[in-house]
Amino acid sequence: MGIPTDNYHRFSHTPEPCEFLMPGIKSSWYWPLLETEKLVGSELAIAVFKPYSNLSEMATSYVCMAGISRSGPEAIGNTSRDMLVWLGLNLYLFIDTFYWYEDEDAYTYTRIMLGCCGGALRRQLDKNIIFHKMVAYGISVNATIHIVAHLINIERYHNSQSEEAGELQKKLSGLGKSPNESYLNPIRTYEMNTTGEVLTTIAGVTGVVITVALVLIMTSSTELVRRSCYEVFWYTHHLFVVFYIGLIIHGMGQLIRGQTSQSLLFHNVTYCKDHYLEWEKVTQCPLPQFSGKKPVAWKWVLSPVVLYICERIVRFWRFQQEVVITKVVTHSSGVLELHMKKHGFKMEAGQYIFLQCSSVSSLEWHPFTLTSAPEEDFFSVHIRVVGDWTAALFKAFGAKEKAFQELWMLPRLAVDGPYGSATTDVFHYRVSVCIAAGIGVTPFASILKSIWYKCCNPNTVLALQKVYFYWICRDSSAFEWFADLLFLLETKMAEKGKNDFLSYHIFLTGWDESQATHIALHYDDKMDVITGLRQKTFYGRPNWDNEFKQLAEKHPSNSIGVFFCGPKTLSKILQKMCSSYSSVDPRGAQFHYNEESF
Repeated sequence: MGIPTDNYHRFSHTPEPCEFLMPGIKSSWYWPLLETEKLVGSELAIAVFKPYSNLSEMATSYVCMAGISRSGPEAIGNTSRDMLVWLGLNLYLFIDTFYWYEDEDAYTYTRIMLGCCGGALRRQLDKNIIFHKMVAYGISVNATIHIVAHLINIERYHNSQSEEAGELQKKLSGLGKSPNESYLNPIRTYEMNTTGEVLTTIAGVTGVVITVALVLIMTSSTELVRRSCYEVFWYTHHLFVVFYIGLIIHGMGQLIRGQTSQSLLFHNVTYCKDHYLEWEKVTQCPLPQFSGKKPVAWKWVLSPVVLYICERIVRFWRFQQEVVITKVVTHSSGVLELHMKKHGFKMEAGQYIFLQCSSVSSLEWHPFTLTSAPEEDFFSVHIRVVGDWTAALFKAFGAKEKAFQELWMLPRLAVDGPYGSATTDVFHYRVSVCIAAGIGVTPFASILKSIWYKCCNPNTVLALQKVYFYWICRDSSAFEWFADLLFLLETKMAEKGKNDFLSYHIFLTGWDESQATHIALHYDDKMDVITGLRQKTFYGRPNWDNEFKQLAEKHPSNSIGVFFCGPKTLSKILQKMCSSYSSVDPRGAQFHYNEESF
């Protein structure tokens, strides 16, 4: 059996040990190679195998044979192909097994008990912004390392042209002066201005461009800039186009060069690097030839760019779909309520949409949480003035003039979405606690409405038996639009005889002296002076220890779902409360914390 080995390492006549490792087994066998021959200019290994006495010996020889290492481009291609085939087979087997468990009747009850993984997967996708930030941090760290490494390399290239450099370094730095030579050192002389020389290359110019683009993108993405100048953040973020183009071109500069594959065939590096004085004097040491590697950044850029283009196409298609505005309500607290309809639009509680108004900006899309319930025949948002875009939208809809406008005269809106995972987990617990802070109350409008509709539907079997709602807000004027919703729910619950189903607690954390006097004078009224509800408003911040203690005492043997939307500082406190007041006994009260991604 003959094996050509121009790309193989030659084996000696002496049998070499071959280790075959398996879990819990470590044994050694010997390579059954009996003879090798060496030919001029190439190697030919002639392997003569002993007859196999049993299957074990045959398997041993096969495993050892697999240990031959190949070093040529053919081997690399074969390895890549084998890897792709292996990954493809694993992917196919995974998908096939997944659908088997998904569709097989034998696992129907198992699926019901374990639940569908779709919601969990969507929740992970809702963390796309966190993932986006982590990738950005990774890019910035690696870009810094890349820049520092290049600066060190340039300095070393420069020092290689000095008198103190080693003889081999001088020899390599001197290459490229004759027509039949190719250079390795881009710094051609010691007197050359390295900074100016590098900045005039393709790699240098594009490196500066993409670095500046990255710095601008990162600095404009800070919370301070996003909140105070959202437009700066929005437009600067689109410098990613410049970043990607510069990244693709960057490698074309070929600043770092290596020996060509053709040169490696004739120039024995192992021998010649120690005998550089014999270059061009002996056959096996001709002058090495160098070239830059072809740019490969496009391979990394291609997939995300294709996904981005597809996403933009889908968004453009959605932009073309007509959105009918059915109702516009201006609340005195500076909140604009919009009711809309769109063909084929389906939503679930807790989701959000992106809104674009061409008369305000043709490029900007802003996210707003849906405040309508899935059971309603329209979808709605409540928009409060918090920046230039929302102020311009108010003006475009005539909210500031308080003048009535025909619906057909209103500016055109485009809607993209809905997005986000539905908060269906609220309905899975017998007791759910919904906690909102400030603007975080908007998603709970949709949830509370959906709870009401499900309670009124006799065909709906609802596991949820009790809902506690907490809202902490600093500004009393912000209560207006949501208080109207709570008043409506309070009235309907009373009509249905379900007064105990929903308990809500509203906390006002900011008030002035005149408000305090007014509150004190009307404290004994049946209706709350701030919200107009039967349930009185609390002043100050809630004592979470007392609240969770009472919940645990009222529901000693229940799993209680806690859902929160608001600042991270309060989230950490609530998470700690859930852990502290969950009973060690699994039959006791168990608090399950859910920080919703709205």
